[in-house]
Amino acid sequence: MKILVIHQVPYRKMSYHLGLDHERHDVTYIGYPQRMADLPAGLRCRRIVLTEGEDLVEGVTARTGADDGYEKVLSLSEFGILEAWHVRRHLGLDGPSLEQIERVRDKVSMKRALADSGIRYPRFEEAPAPCDALPWTGRTVIKPRQGASSEGVTVHDTAREALTAYWKLENRFDVQLEEYVDGDILHIDGLVSDGAVVDMVVSKYVNKPVEYLAGAPLGSHQIPDPGGRFHTFAQQVVTALDVDSGCLHLEVFDTAEGELVFLEVANRMGGAGVVNAHLRHTGVHLPSHEIALRLGLERPAADRPTGRYHGWLAVPGHHLHPAAGHTITVPDALRRHPGIDALYVLADDQPLPDHVTYHEWLVPVFIEASHGDPQELEAFLRACARSITVEPAPAARPVAAGG
Repeated sequence: MKILVIHQVPYRKMSYHLGLDHERHDVTYIGYPQRMADLPAGLRCRRIVLTEGEDLVEGVTARTGADDGYEKVLSLSEFGILEAWHVRRHLGLDGPSLEQIERVRDKVSMKRALADSGIRYPRFEEAPAPCDALPWTGRTVIKPRQGASSEGVTVHDTAREALTAYWKLENRFDVQLEEYVDGDILHIDGLVSDGAVVDMVVSKYVNKPVEYLAGAPLGSHQIPDPGGRFHTFAQQVVTALDVDSGCLHLEVFDTAEGELVFLEVANRMGGAGVVNAHLRHTGVHLPSHEIALRLGLERPAADRPTGRYHGWLAVPGHHLHPAAGHTITVPDALRRHPGIDALYVLADDQPLPDHVTYHEWLVPVFIEASHGDPQELEAFLRACARSITVEPAPAARPVAAGG
């Protein structure tokens, strides 16, 4: 099979070679210079490097054509799914429709599609009139209609305050207003094959994703699904949104009353530590299985599960001055804890990240942990979130008045 891979996610996250036989298939990778540079030197493939800064679709279509004989286009990034639709059209290949793609990318489209499903979702307004009030009064979220990692999301104490902020935005047509829902936030990760959820793990966040933007650690830990309550909900969402195949990353509120409320969904693998945690708990390497599903190949055999619940925690640094010379403190009791599977600490001579990231090699501290008891695992990760500190370099700290 001749395959065009739009390469956007770091190779170490995807490990394409685990799910795609490069000796058997004719594989071409295309992408921007920095990303293409992380392809393994010995990987058997063709490499096409785009010019930094050029439009992705224009760059790919200028260098490829129907006569090249590509049979499949593979794009596994949140930020390449729509672009891949344009590329497939250019190459004359079948794939998910534009409507299907919008339902897993646009936060307004996905909620509209749930309107008659019986699934509860937050009330929202995509374009309020200048003199209109919102149909709720309490806490309100402004969030981009597209995107990931909670970037651009703001939370306001009242609907009126949110509207005031909304009307000051230059890009207000790219955002929506949404009522705030109280409850634990869960993420459900797995695989969809022919419209059926065939593999699934539920995790509960430690802190909230939007808090990570302001500098709070973020993590999650797996929890059981007795009776299949979460699986039933996930399948209802997949059916209502007509998700056909690939990875599923579904975020859900679990309220104090025990009601599940849809938050948002993506038809791609989860970020941060999701892939490793899923692999260890289930034996399923999500990228490899998604590759198989997308290409119509047989799914790989699963590894042996650990029999434990797994989780992760990322401690951010994007909110601090990026100069090298920072101080990271991880208490010894946490370092020696038997639940730690891996501990990544940014070297003193490496700068803090200057953008929002969850990559373990870029954030100040990243922890992978596991335990036989999910409550014990949660307690440990919350202790890490409370106790680990990151101080910027002395030269980057503000000088006190009169100092």
